[in-house]
Amino acid sequence: MLTTNTVARAGLDAIALKPAECDVSAASALPVETIAIDYEGREHLPARETLRALSNEAAVYLTTPVRADGFDPLGDDSLVAELPDSVGRVLVAGHPAYLTSDERERAVAPRLGAALERDPDAWVGTESVERIAMATGATQYELLSRTTHRDLRALRAAGFDGGVAVYAPTVLTDDEDRILEAVGDYVARRRPVAEALPAGAATDASATGRAREVLLAAATDYALVGTADEVREQTDAVREAGAATVVGYPAQGLEPFLE
Repeated sequence: MLTTNTVARAGLDAIALKPAECDVSAASALPVETIAIDYEGREHLPARETLRALSNEAAVYLTTPVRADGFDPLGDDSLVAELPDSVGRVLVAGHPAYLTSDERERAVAPRLGAALERDPDAWVGTESVERIAMATGATQYELLSRTTHRDLRALRAAGFDGGVAVYAPTVLTDDEDRILEAVGDYVARRRPVAEALPAGAATDASATGRAREVLLAAATDYALVGTADEVREQTDAVREAGAATVVGYPAQGLEPFLE
């Protein structure tokens, strides 16, 4: 199982899992107090029994897109009723890839407001709806980026005293090829990185020259990479800037966290 030593050394407060990639019930072995489960479509939604069992071991937060049928507080919210009371929620607008064309057209702001009335302790995902999310005053759940430290300091300086949880793909190695295999494609999708990459460049371990330099630099902006001790320096810096919680997504799978 994952060792307390490895996770603690890396300074991760929570682990995020993608149910399309792994059996989330395995998270019961994770030595963390908080588990976040990403939404990857209704077909990958963990069973109620699985969520209840996990919530007996840790605080569990399930990402739920407020525009999607089943989670829409202004429409079909039938899936919400099936969630165990012990499971918290991360309210998000929803990635278009997991929404129908009709769902993508639904307004986000009133749905976030309605969902928070029902679940005031929920986190709110900021991706693509930063201003709306901030207006809710709820715990902000945002992706690590090259501006995260600056943005967090600005928020705290402006008087925002709400919670902030920062999500980052995490690669517990300093091997450049393994880093690129794990997060090369991910960082290449960030707009500043895409604009800096040479046209048609590889984004995995086969990347060379300018592309490799850009990708490896971006990996330190948009992900947590390095040995456990090096990652700890990065998570400490994020918390020092103003985050309350650092959530790591094991971009290589759980294997690198094993002792």
